[in-house]
Amino acid sequence: MQLRDRSDGGRRLAAVLAGAELDDPLVLALPRGGVPVALEVAVALGAPLDVIVARKVGAPSHQEYGIGAIAEGGSVVVDREAVAALGISRDAFDGMVEDERRELERRVQRYRGARPLPSVTGRDVVVVDDGLATGVTAEAALRALRPHQPRRLVLAVPVCAPDTADRLRGLADEVACVDAPTPFQAVGRFYERFDQTSDEEVLDLLAQAETRTGITTPSRSS
Repeated sequence: MQLRDRSDGGRRLAAVLAGAELDDPLVLALPRGGVPVALEVAVALGAPLDVIVARKVGAPSHQEYGIGAIAEGGSVVVDREAVAALGISRDAFDGMVEDERRELERRVQRYRGARPLPSVTGRDVVVVDDGLATGVTAEAALRALRPHQPRRLVLAVPVCAPDTADRLRGLADEVACVDAPTPFQAVGRFYERFDQTSDEEVLDLLAQAETRTGITTPSRSS
């Protein structure tokens, strides 16, 4: 499967979710790349869109390869086998986490300001990203949300590595994916256009969601 861009991925993903029978859904995007995907999902579902901020902890020699992740609320995920194989000490890993935590806090402030994460208790929550390779950022987000007792927790992505999807089914009530090819290559290989999404684009897309769904959220930080 080849997607034109993240918006195309979002529309195809929305078609997969159309039969999910979601009750009072809330769509939470993993910024930044998950936001354009999630916008199309939120519009199709007629649901509010917001973000849950998570940050990948990348391997020192290959930042795109996630060896851990953190999410707002304090959730931390560690791929202990990868960390051990790379010879990374506990202190070194903790330092990497703190570096990512600073960026996580900056993004939370940028995207939501003082406004808290919307309440997920008793709701069907759809967590959206642009794809799953190692899935560590999605895992951190799911672990952050589960204690708040959503009625149903759905992880939804256009493309995913089959083994990663299987692993995350232990944390989500459902993993929805348009395509899960084997062998799986990097997420960007499945998109014709896979440019980095900027902070400004995230804020614009969140504003578009209010216009296109007719659902207004409290004012965002600018």
